[in-house]
Amino acid sequence: MSEATPATGATRPKLPLHWKMAIGFLAGLVLGLLVYASGLGKLSSLPADSAACLGAAAELPWQCTPWVKLITQYVTDPIGQLFLRLIFMLVIPLLFSALVMGVSEMGDVRAFGRIGWRTLGLTVVMSAIAVLIGLVLVNWLQPGAGIDPVLAQQLLTENAERAQSIVSDSTKSAKGLGMLMSIVPDNVIGAAADGTILAVMFFALMLGIGIVLTPGKATDTLRNGIQGLFDVSMTLIGLVIRLAPYAVFCFMFNLAALFGWDLLLKLANYVAVVVLALALHLFVVYSLALKFIGGRSPMAFFRGVQEAMVLAFSTASSNATLPTALRVADEKLGLPRRVSRFVLTVGATANQNGTALFEGVTVIFLAQFFGVDLSLGQQVLVMLVCILGGIGTAGVPSGSLPVVAMICAMVGVRPEGIGLILGVNHFLDMCRTTLNVTGDIAIAAMVSRGESEASAAALPDPAAD
Repeated sequence: MSEATPATGATRPKLPLHWKMAIGFLAGLVLGLLVYASGLGKLSSLPADSAACLGAAAELPWQCTPWVKLITQYVTDPIGQLFLRLIFMLVIPLLFSALVMGVSEMGDVRAFGRIGWRTLGLTVVMSAIAVLIGLVLVNWLQPGAGIDPVLAQQLLTENAERAQSIVSDSTKSAKGLGMLMSIVPDNVIGAAADGTILAVMFFALMLGIGIVLTPGKATDTLRNGIQGLFDVSMTLIGLVIRLAPYAVFCFMFNLAALFGWDLLLKLANYVAVVVLALALHLFVVYSLALKFIGGRSPMAFFRGVQEAMVLAFSTASSNATLPTALRVADEKLGLPRRVSRFVLTVGATANQNGTALFEGVTVIFLAQFFGVDLSLGQQVLVMLVCILGGIGTAGVPSGSLPVVAMICAMVGVRPEGIGLILGVNHFLDMCRTTLNVTGDIAIAAMVSRGESEASAAALPDPAAD
């Protein structure tokens, strides 16, 4: 699309959405850091009648800055949350319809089985490599051994209530056979209302298989109706996604204005290990896999998915990024729709490489801090549970924290220790979500190789960009 200037009638190309989001990201980050560094919330600048917040001001003066608090509480945070709510409102119908259509368009159950097993195999292998990279780095660099005890105690005290809530949630979650049973819903409407994504996905898979096995006019009508639901969902999400640059600005302003870089620097060793491991897996492992398994140019791939990467980093939610990932796979990479719909909708919940890596690093980090010497067998157990946890973790912000608490309890590490990392968790959540979403698209690209060669030949070659 282009715009005509009134004077000359010449066309002016619109700025791509990912550039708009990048501008919003940088503007929010810079403005937020300026607000944080300005010192306007210092005790000396408070009005004389503000004695009620003096106690908080001694440690966190920005909390008593009236205009900063008002802006974040009543403007930027509601705008960001409204954007996420609009996306989440449409995710269930989108995920359901995309998965049903992805399965039904395969034409036969054998094709579904072939694609499904390839997707599962690549997911498990990539998750295992991710966790292994994280465990090697955290054991080598030992970030938990050098943390300041005074800072650690302060963080544990400040975040004790929230940490206890997360630990409580982890004990209530279904485990083992109960977790497997919960995937099969006794009431799919109730599962959708509760946001139980895996149960909705199971029903969608069953319905898709049923459509494949039941040819006829009535089935075609049902398939067309579900295709219409998908089209309408994508249209509505396309309208909502226009708000993304403003929402991204709000997310980054809140993060920077309230926290700055102070806490990231204080926990620099831990943050650096997580980010380094994520970067190695994203840019090295996936690049090699795309080249040798997917037969694609890694550079062309990363150019094509940059819009999805920016949105994933900003929202810290795989589910919120799913519509953009589907569109990128179709328009930028030219992947077969029946493959991308299946792999990406399943991957939004089941392929959480970054989450599995983060969980493994965090458990070992806390073990190092508390002086718990984990044996090789225990670390292998951590690795296996992280792989399974990455498959079952909700694709929403901070969905992995209850899993971290559960794994800590399994290996004898104080689960309340997650209070140490709560302050930097959101930033790391943004980083690991970027890997999760990019990994979903990469696996879709790898699975697509060899599927419907005749159809794929008519699509643009991404390596030719």
